[in-house]
This record gives sequence, C-alpha cells and structure tokens, in this order.
Amino acid sequence: MFDRGRRSLLSRRRTPSIPRMPWVVDEETFVDQCTRCNKCQSACEENIIIKGDGGFPTVDFNRGECTFCGDCAEACPEPLFRPTTETAWDVKAQINQQCLAQHNVECRSCGDMCEVMAIRFQLQPGRVAQPQLESDVCNGCGACVATCPSSAITMVTS
Repeated sequence: MFDRGRRSLLSRRRTPSIPRMPWVVDEETFVDQCTRCNKCQSACEENIIIKGDGGFPTVDFNRGECTFCGDCAEACPEPLFRPTTETAWDVKAQINQQCLAQHNVECRSCGDMCEVMAIRFQLQPGRVAQPQLESDVCNGCGACVATCPSSAITMVTS
C-alpha cells in the first residue's frame, strides 16, 4: 500500500514558476493534452524550447530570447495555445542582488539586449549606473537573461 499524499512527488503535475510556453491556455490543459511530439521544439527559430520536466516542452531563456514569432503555437497539433494575436504571457524580468552593477562593477549587457528598452541605467554619484527595470514595458522576451554574466536576471510571473 502507498501513501496517496506522496503521490504528487511522482506526478507530472508540477506547476512551473512561469508558464512553460507563450500563449499556453493554462497549465492543466497543457499537461493533460500535450503529446510531447516536439513539433513546437522543431519549429522554434531561436532554439530556446527544450524538453523540461516530464519531457514537456518549455522555454529556456538561458539559451536565448523569445521573438514571439508564434511558430511553436502554429506547429502544435493540439488545442493548447491561445491566439498569437493576444499577449503571449504575463512574464517579466526581475533583477536580483547578484547584478554586477549593484556591486559597483560596470555592466550594461541586459540593457543593451533589451529591444523594448525596459531596462535602462540611471547614473549614480560615486557609483556605476544602476539598472532600472520598467515592468510595464517588459514584454517577457527574456533577451536579458542569457546575456547576464552573473545570472542576476530571472523571469517571473507578474
């Protein structure tokens, strides 16, 4: 006999901290209906979709940014995605204390990669310029994640 309370440890129903993919209807539908055919992974022009927990596809921002091309949703044979005309997801960048600029080391790599200019640098007297993240401008593309030399940027659900 087994303890049903521990069953979730072996289950594929772990809720990720951010959505696995842009435009996903919801996590439960995704896990129930995704066949793990890898068509989304093959269709991704940026090669940022990998096999995650349980073999389910997931975006890995350490590999690069999402261009929101919609090819992953278009390639999927299952009804897992909302229309790509809608906002892809509610994911935003977050800069933590590992940021080199916060340790007075000149670095602007995240701001240089941010196409929508959600990360800007504000001059500080006696210190290097500090990153200022405008969450309402951030589109959640993740371009800043892979370029950060200190892994100080993570993507979070806002």
